[in-house]
Amino acid sequence: MGGTDWAGWQRSWDRQQEWYMPDREERFRVMLDMVEALVGPEPRVLDLACGTGSITDRLLRRFPGAVSTGVDLDPALLAIARGTFEGDGRVTFVTADLKDPGWTARLPCDTYDAVLTATALHWLHSEPLAALYGQVAGLVREGGVFMNADHMIAPATPRINAAERAQRHARMDEEKAAGVLDWAEWWALAAKDPVLAEPTARRFEIYGEHADGDMPSPAWHAETLRTAGFGEARPVWCSPSDTLLLAVK
Repeated sequence: MGGTDWAGWQRSWDRQQEWYMPDREERFRVMLDMVEALVGPEPRVLDLACGTGSITDRLLRRFPGAVSTGVDLDPALLAIARGTFEGDGRVTFVTADLKDPGWTARLPCDTYDAVLTATALHWLHSEPLAALYGQVAGLVREGGVFMNADHMIAPATPRINAAERAQRHARMDEEKAAGVLDWAEWWALAAKDPVLAEPTARRFEIYGEHADGDMPSPAWHAETLRTAGFGEARPVWCSPSDTLLLAVK
């Protein structure tokens, strides 16, 4: 594994994700702005459903004194994350299923200043997501924060939703014609890599091709987080399709 170009895999993952979300870096910037504003520049962070460690990467570049625990179930993305941060004592990765009621027992810390996640929890339907929010509330210290940047669709605006989706997919089609890798093509490359082939196969045994959840509205997320035990919750950034929801304990 020592000869694997983990930085190259990280860049490839970023490019593939940016095809879906051209404003991806902006949401990360606002997320870290809010971390600094509310819990300071040396936070203890839980990178929830961390994937390749995209949030952790940006967190540590901006805040060198931060520490991060990344938790995920995907063996291929975790392989990239572990390879990328190998030898960095500020980072720990944990393999756990967020739908397992006992997943928090695997974490190295009882509480965190900030729990951060992006473009991941839409895989969960509303009922397990509400249960997860209850667990997250127990992990965030008093005065700490939780942030989720993800697809959040308002059902009361179907014409706006349809127009936004059509325009977004037209842009994506143009970029795809110019050679951008999509989700399936990226995973096909990973499946051919000598190091990632085996964890990629296990990943598809776990998840299948894709599994979108309900993608409820920002209002649902805010209300569910308040019910879970957060004192305040509201959007702090949004695009036409996505929202960064911030909750304070």
